[in-house]
Amino acid sequence: MGQQEKEKIEEKPQEHEIDIARKKAERKYNRGKPVAFDKVKDKKLRAKLQRQEEQIREASESAARAELLLQEEAGFLEAEGVEKTYNYRQDQLSKEVDINTSKKIFTLDLPDHGPYCIDYTRNGRHLLMGGKRGHLAAFDWQTGRLHFETHVNELIRDVKWLHNETLLATAQKQHVFIYDQSGLEIHRLKHHQDVNKLEFLPYHFLLASVGNAGYLKYQDTSTGQFVTELRTKLGSCHTMAQNPWNAIIHLGHVNGTVTLWSPNSSQPHVKMLCHKGPVQSLAVDPTGRYMATAGLDGKLKIWDIRKYEPLQEYYSPRPATSLSISQRGLLGVGWTSHVTIWKDAFRTKQQSPYMNHLQPSSTIHDIQFVPYEDVLGFGHAKGVSSIVVPGAGEPNFDTLEANPYQTVKQRQEAEVHSLLDKLQPEMIVLDPTQIGRVTRTSKNEILKRRREEEIKNDAERFNQMKKKTKRHMLRQRNVVDPRKVQLQEDLQYQRAKMEKKKNAKPFTTLDIFE
Repeated sequence: MGQQEKEKIEEKPQEHEIDIARKKAERKYNRGKPVAFDKVKDKKLRAKLQRQEEQIREASESAARAELLLQEEAGFLEAEGVEKTYNYRQDQLSKEVDINTSKKIFTLDLPDHGPYCIDYTRNGRHLLMGGKRGHLAAFDWQTGRLHFETHVNELIRDVKWLHNETLLATAQKQHVFIYDQSGLEIHRLKHHQDVNKLEFLPYHFLLASVGNAGYLKYQDTSTGQFVTELRTKLGSCHTMAQNPWNAIIHLGHVNGTVTLWSPNSSQPHVKMLCHKGPVQSLAVDPTGRYMATAGLDGKLKIWDIRKYEPLQEYYSPRPATSLSISQRGLLGVGWTSHVTIWKDAFRTKQQSPYMNHLQPSSTIHDIQFVPYEDVLGFGHAKGVSSIVVPGAGEPNFDTLEANPYQTVKQRQEAEVHSLLDKLQPEMIVLDPTQIGRVTRTSKNEILKRRREEEIKNDAERFNQMKKKTKRHMLRQRNVVDPRKVQLQEDLQYQRAKMEKKKNAKPFTTLDIFE
């Protein structure tokens, strides 16, 4: 047997293993069985749907092939024997990790301007921090290069990066202000007043704010247009988070409820009673499946927001002030001067935390996991600190999504592409997979439901008119005036209209042309 034949025999098992791994990855990215569009009569529509299905199949195959090249894995702390991972301190970890990782454990002592709120860019390279007494600073926290540092001489409630590190927003005492990378004030958003929390939707270029007035407001940062304002009718709001999967905004209220909002509806899509006291903080999983809430009643709850049901419930020694969920599913909880990290909290009920950290004599105000890094940053009463949390960040990043090592040219090109791919506010829905699908409800059924809805509205209008006429006749029993006669005529007309609709023939498709 020749050397080439031996190599071919040895290569076959390896190719078979690669095919198995690729098919397994395809099932992970596949959206289900391909749909047959033979029953669609419109040729143009059928061709368009077939092209979309082909693009979805090609995207899943390319994602599966790319996954075979991603060999990096997230590493967690592992204890031996009777040891517990939550007993490991940061000074012990800094001795065991490499030099670059040990440099990520630091504390900025700024006791005169705290407490601090913080925010990281989507690629995890740049840190923005704002002190309650007016101190504002931004820098590349990995290299230590300072972008700017200034003092706005008024209260800062929240800070937020916009689409990249060139623009940022701050919620100050009266208004929301937009600054550039050098700290120069660019805009004052006069519609956003007395704001407590900010959120930025990167794919829609929308800045969302909520404050003491109880109004949720959306501002388009690409055009400067004020999109909409929604009245929550639930009073002052201090807690807000966004669902990265569908861009729905989650608000926590003082009556213990959490409401889900989009700019397309004046009413909340979902209203959940989560706690018996005010909601202190909430966070949504990057996959959009789970939500964690903390209330003033001392409870920490894990929710499945696909079914809107609680999964687990924990008690904290003190009410949690801030929550954050990492890319790998670790849950960070900040309470008093402690930071507790839970592992696999969304899968099973945990008996003990993954890690603990104590910030001596300083209350935790805001915590956030750094994207693509095993680091947790938090702002407290005496400054800003950073600790290492093994296994928190995603080890394999997509450079088209967020590149931690991007150059100036790449950042500019990414900004142009994101503006070209910008989504409209009308695309924000609870289930984004429904967009572009063909409804399976027949036209007769749709028109029948529309007719039933009209009959229901007419009945409500008739009852209101009946009450109004009865009230007017009771006030003036023996008086005949034009208004009384008009009300009686309107009532008779409405009654005849309702009877006509009830006795109408069954609805057909020809009625659409009437």
